[in-house]
Amino acid sequence: MSSIKKITKNLEKKYWFYTALCPLVMIGEVVFETVIPFLMAFIIDNGIAARDMQYVLRIGACMILCSVLSMCCGAFGARFGAVASQGFSHNLRRMLFSKVQEFSFSNVDHFSTASLVTRLTTDVNNVQNVYQLVIRICFRAPFMLTAGTVMAFFLNAKLAFVFCISIPVLAVIIAFISIKAYSRFAVMLEKKNTTG
Repeated sequence: MSSIKKITKNLEKKYWFYTALCPLVMIGEVVFETVIPFLMAFIIDNGIAARDMQYVLRIGACMILCSVLSMCCGAFGARFGAVASQGFSHNLRRMLFSKVQEFSFSNVDHFSTASLVTRLTTDVNNVQNVYQLVIRICFRAPFMLTAGTVMAFFLNAKLAFVFCISIPVLAVIIAFISIKAYSRFAVMLEKKNTTG
């Protein structure tokens, strides 16, 4: 946790601004996405059943508006996430480069020039991608789960109980895969560090 604070403490204010905006627009995208099926249910139950074409057109226009707003939120989320992660990687690469500049010749020989270049390029790019995933997916996915579950219970409570069974099963499977993958990744990284 202290290392994360150390990396982000020098992050420029504009990148913090983009970092804060990205989850907000992602939540907006989720809201509009979950409203669209709800409006479709209105069209079927109230418009088509009653043969009210004006109602169908009116709600259909609302669906189009929601889809356009959802698309805009998604585009802005991608833009904000890219700018924020780029700023984060810029900050991290600058700190790493400054640290490498302080190395003695023996340290440079120990780590090797190729290894240091890899740390400053590929590894920083991987951290940048993770940062972008965190500020986008880690906010969008839980909110999508919550909003989708609430909407499903609102439309049909009996059918929505399937979520109560499937979600814990999926959570256990994903946790099991993540634990196994992390342990294998740690072993691979250890071998890479000892050989390279």
